[in-house]
Amino acid sequence: MGAWPNLSNIIFALILTAGVGYFTYNMRRLIAAIKKGRPIAAVGDKKERWRNVLYIALGQSKLVKRPVSGLMHVLVYIGFIIINIEVLEIVIDGLLGTHRVFQSIGPLYGVLIGTFEVLAVLVFLAVVVFWLRRNVLLIKRFLSPEMKGWPKTDANLILYFEMVLMGLFLMMNATDLSFQQMNQGNWISGMIYPLVQNWSPEQLHMIERICWWAHIIGILGFLNYLYFSKHLHILLAFPNVYYGRVTPAGQFENLDSVTEQVKLMMDPTADPYAAPPEGSVPEKFGASDVTDLTQVQLLNAMTCTECGRCTSECPANQTGKLLSPRKIMMDTRDRLMALPEEGSDKQLLDDYITREELWACTTCNACVEACPVSSDPVSIIMSMRQYLVMEQSAAPSELNVTMNNIENNAAPWPFNQQDRANWINE
Repeated sequence: MGAWPNLSNIIFALILTAGVGYFTYNMRRLIAAIKKGRPIAAVGDKKERWRNVLYIALGQSKLVKRPVSGLMHVLVYIGFIIINIEVLEIVIDGLLGTHRVFQSIGPLYGVLIGTFEVLAVLVFLAVVVFWLRRNVLLIKRFLSPEMKGWPKTDANLILYFEMVLMGLFLMMNATDLSFQQMNQGNWISGMIYPLVQNWSPEQLHMIERICWWAHIIGILGFLNYLYFSKHLHILLAFPNVYYGRVTPAGQFENLDSVTEQVKLMMDPTADPYAAPPEGSVPEKFGASDVTDLTQVQLLNAMTCTECGRCTSECPANQTGKLLSPRKIMMDTRDRLMALPEEGSDKQLLDDYITREELWACTTCNACVEACPVSSDPVSIIMSMRQYLVMEQSAAPSELNVTMNNIENNAAPWPFNQQDRANWINE
């Protein structure tokens, strides 16, 4: 080879190393951020959790409950993943200076590339529909206050990314003269080729190289953009579903510290006035900030797709209450990512999530059921409510009245215990 291919290979290797290196750096930052939460073991049957990964994360089973958007998303998901298998060939060509190294496998190569081209067109069309749904049809769940500004821009940017990458892939094939002359696999690019066939071989080669370089740089750019985008769920959906709830939706966690206190009260030999071990710090009840949440809860927040299915199913939100489960997840994620800069000057409670939002939740778990990646907004809400009640005694007056009635009357209603059975006579 001459000097230019060698230089080209070196440049490619440097770009690839920089792209993968920066991605690795950001993934380490992400893992470090999630580890700021309290460690917690996965709850429930391991086989059931792996089954969920297969059906929910890989099979997209929750998405297709809304057939139109769900099936289009599945198409984009499958198409984008399969098309990017070609990245392996690009990487090998870029490092070794070869051209379409897998072409040696024969007719099968044409079938693969042809399939990729059809998928590229379908992905492009689906992405256009998604853009129209967000920007022209003005679907209600995309118009919530938390979706203004960067969230809306982010959603559109990723759509533009995908359209450009699919276009580059097809144009790269259409201007690859040797590939077109092979007349195998150019199922879509062969329709574009007549538009450029009068160009000189040098012009075609230049356009093909530009598209080739732009395509791989775009893939690396897309990969590194994920860390700053809601589309991080492309990577996190699998661990998030694995750690997702498999216990009954209405079953809430018990605090170990509270359980120990109850056991202490029921143990006649225990000394309730015994001093705690020297140097020990009393455990905080509930959560007022992200570092009080568990690592699974923080993973839930980082995986949020901002699709709004949770909020559109929330009965509190439908009746005009301030609560939006999507906003709860977005606020938790935003606070976690801002933690290094904000420190203790702010906290999740009050600075990000208001008490009105927390007490609007009915704990019906409709949001949990609707989430396509098994995130659990209710668990975060309940952890913060727990803090308000047990650390600040700040429950709403209606709840305090109910709890007092249960304590005094063994029922939530304010009648005498002797009258509890009177309803039978009615």
